[in-house]
Amino acid sequence: MRIATWNVNSLKARLEKVFWWIDRARPDVLLMQETKLADGDAPVARFRAAGYELAHHGEGRWNGVAIASLVGIERVVSNFGELLRPPPALDQGDQDPLAEARMISGVCGGVRVVCVYAPNGRTVGSTFYQAKLVWYRLLVRWLEDSADPTEPLVLGGDFNVAPEDADVWDPNAAHGGTHVSPLEREAVARLHRWGLVDAYRLHHPEPERYTWWDYRAGCFHQNIGMRIDHLLVTQTLAARTVWAEIDREARKGKPVPSDHAPLLIDLDRPGQPIDAGWATVERRIAGGPGP
Repeated sequence: MRIATWNVNSLKARLEKVFWWIDRARPDVLLMQETKLADGDAPVARFRAAGYELAHHGEGRWNGVAIASLVGIERVVSNFGELLRPPPALDQGDQDPLAEARMISGVCGGVRVVCVYAPNGRTVGSTFYQAKLVWYRLLVRWLEDSADPTEPLVLGGDFNVAPEDADVWDPNAAHGGTHVSPLEREAVARLHRWGLVDAYRLHHPEPERYTWWDYRAGCFHQNIGMRIDHLLVTQTLAARTVWAEIDREARKGKPVPSDHAPLLIDLDRPGQPIDAGWATVERRIAGGPGP
């Protein structure tokens, strides 16, 4: 089974890119974040035509999470099992973790998948930052109450946290900002203590492999990025993970890409082969020839 996660940065705007990538990588399960759609606007029919069931949890212009599955979706839970609260005032967004569509879970092919889009946090110490930490506490509490670290489970999505200095382009430049602060990193560490393993790091210990690059100032081509999208798995799935990759090629070209790249893992056996494009980056970093 191939499981992937991708912050698509508007499913409506990136729909053709998403289906280009589905044809390219053939994931069995695709977790999507930042769909920016209400549930009634989710492209259920388009996914169904491609063989996928789609479970979507959205609120409209912002946030939004979804699971697309070739192997069925059962026992769907959204918003930690709570009703989505009314949105706060426009200038107070990101301050009520239960008023934003940031979590959906289901069972796909015998694997519990949990798709998350963590709050950004904006500025360290701000009310938005504090709400981000509250959201992570809610996530841990939900796992403790509703899941079992011995079951096959994957927690995937845009965590908006780079767990280690190897996950940012320049630790000195990044320190002092959100995504790398000690409290945010501790929030992710609590997920590991609950029983989750970073599936990507099982296969890729090397630094300078990122999932997000700013659109501005040529950051992508200079590989100025962060690894903030993750697939964390229980030990049961860690033993079954045979391959992991970040598909850098999906961050290129037309249709206009998201500022995130998809992250994939294969369970039990390899899926459809792809060239993720990292060899070119490594040659550039080493000073060798390459496009």
